[in-house]
Amino acid sequence: MTNTIDARGLSCPQPVLMTMDEIKKGTANKIIVLVDNEAAKENVSRAALHKKWTIASIEEQELDFKITIHHGV
Repeated sequence: MTNTIDARGLSCPQPVLMTMDEIKKGTANKIIVLVDNEAAKENVSRAALHKKWTIASIEEQELDFKITIHHGV
């Protein structure tokens, strides 16, 4: 299952907290996080890695970033 978090317009730590909440739910093995600043991109990525999730991709889309993380196969 894939869940999407739209954290655009939010400053840290909100995008990280939203991502951690989604990871804790345990309902998705893939999460897409949308952010609109470099700091949020770095912080979300770092937090996901800390929780043993894999960064599948980070795509820059105009002024936004799409971070795809996954857990398991």
